[in-house]
Amino acid sequence: MPVVSGWLSIGNSYSAEAAGHGGYHCVTVDLQHGMIDLQTAIFMLQAISATPATPMIRVPSLEPALIMKVLDAGAYGVICPMVDTAEEAASFVAATRYPPDGSRSFGPSRGLLYGGADYFDHANETIVRLAMIETLNGLENVEAICQVDGLDGVFIGPNDLGLALGRGHAADPTHPDVLQAITRILVAAKGHGRHAGIFCPSGQVAQRRIDDGFDFVVPNSDMNLLRKAIAQELADIEIAEG
Repeated sequence: MPVVSGWLSIGNSYSAEAAGHGGYHCVTVDLQHGMIDLQTAIFMLQAISATPATPMIRVPSLEPALIMKVLDAGAYGVICPMVDTAEEAASFVAATRYPPDGSRSFGPSRGLLYGGADYFDHANETIVRLAMIETLNGLENVEAICQVDGLDGVFIGPNDLGLALGRGHAADPTHPDVLQAITRILVAAKGHGRHAGIFCPSGQVAQRRIDDGFDFVVPNSDMNLLRKAIAQELADIEIAEG
């Protein structure tokens, strides 16, 4: 079954809780580009944990110490941006696994509260790990990245991928070069038994991606949805100018 994730760039536990109750399978807190610091992210994870949705985080970079900290804080999935090589993908996976399978330091903190007393016994198997493919190097090495043991899947950032392919492509995800790159990533993931995810500008596009074979989709972000809703409401009102 395809997984639909909410995407939070606004640092607020109330909106995080609302998203968790909104019907998403999981909700991702964006620490890379969202207006969110680590402490606020913890509040948001706590809010999501009180809903049916699974809490996830996109970290800002491949920084093992931060990856371990968000897992200790209760994230059950991590999306790591700018993964360019199989070696980087392996480092990412290692940071999310306890020895002997990885290098994660023990201290699950909120993980024990949210995951339960047996958290440690199952953490290596239950944490979801998605590596973002969004650079030319990542695209070139995607087949090798998808073979890394313990990596659950790859996630496409269409805008950065478009930028990598040509400055004008970021604003046009339908450009043939971008579509070809997306197809290559999808084929590589499926060919190696990995999940394939992608950020989408709308629910309609997300459905098309599911039809293409993607099994993890994000139908826009909280900020974009808020701006769209505001514009729609104002469009229904006659506002005098001047």
